[in-house]
Amino acid sequence: MDVRGLRALICVLVVVACSLALVSAPFVVAADAGTQRAALQDGSDGTETESNESVELEDADRIHIDVVIAENGSAQVIADYQFDLYGENNSTADWEALNEGLSNDTERYVEEERDSWNDTLEKGENRTNREMNISGMSITTEEDAQPREIGHAKVSFEWSDFALVEINRIKAGTALSGFTLDDGTTLQFHWPDEYTVYESEGEPQIDPSPSEPAEGSVSWQGDSFTDDQPRVVLAKSSDSNSSADQTPSDEGPAMPWIIVLLALALLATVGVVGWLVGRNSPGGEGTDAGSDKAWRTDGSTDVDSSPSGDQPPDGPPPELLSNEERVLRLLERRGGRVKQQEVVSELDWTEAKTSQVVGDLREDDEIDVFRIGRENVLALPEDESRR
Repeated sequence: MDVRGLRALICVLVVVACSLALVSAPFVVAADAGTQRAALQDGSDGTETESNESVELEDADRIHIDVVIAENGSAQVIADYQFDLYGENNSTADWEALNEGLSNDTERYVEEERDSWNDTLEKGENRTNREMNISGMSITTEEDAQPREIGHAKVSFEWSDFALVEINRIKAGTALSGFTLDDGTTLQFHWPDEYTVYESEGEPQIDPSPSEPAEGSVSWQGDSFTDDQPRVVLAKSSDSNSSADQTPSDEGPAMPWIIVLLALALLATVGVVGWLVGRNSPGGEGTDAGSDKAWRTDGSTDVDSSPSGDQPPDGPPPELLSNEERVLRLLERRGGRVKQQEVVSELDWTEAKTSQVVGDLREDDEIDVFRIGRENVLALPEDESRR
């Protein structure tokens, strides 16, 4: 074979070798990829563990949010993320990965939850015009064995000024207006034992209708609230009892007969005293015509004063006034402003009865109510106080 033939043979061998290399390369790459996937499934290179660490709280099977409302308007919020650890399609792997993630980097989960709830709080501030704050954010985990195995990751925190407090009522829910409950998510409000749902014309003030009515709480599941929902109005349980002495019944007048008899005796006593004073005055008259001065037995004069209490000279006796009129009369005597506790003392009422009457007057815009320190102060509206 000459030199030219040898060169041609070498060129052919080179071309064949390159072709074989190009054909075999995809198979090598495919084999490597298959090996990597197998290793991922086996967790032999640690990649599966890294993927599991990305499990988030929102991957839970169910979410239950409890809002425990205090009498001062603040609320303790507990968001319970529940993972099922039973059955064929359980979430045990996700639960274990979440537990590991929380153990290794708890602060990250706390920060994510704080940012999420702060977004909700900011919307609540805009709707209510109240300054709010979230504090004491924490995350804990636990497992239940009965009645079924469930893993719980609980996020808890304090929400200040969550509800609006007005004298003897609490209005809650506006801070979460427009809040969306995904499928499997439940929102439940709880309130103090001494409060109950307020009813107006026989209708409970709850909107929307609860999914599961219960004593001392109300819950909604999988709802999309409007801008005016959810809404719950609470009132002290004693309000319904205190109103009993103002509502007529078939049993007769609410005022006890003993009070009526005492009032008649008082009027008779005043009449007798007036007759005796008139008899002892000069000319047999208690007062000089055209004068408001009364003659004393020693010949001197004194300005005739109106009876004490809340009855002015030209007004009806207190027992003929309604409860609301008595409060308004007391406000007029005190210059248009008085503390609620003074109304209790002056009229000898219970605090519950006073709160009911004040609440009705405030709803009718007859009076204004505001706080000074820890006390409620009643005041006539400005346009009436100037009259």
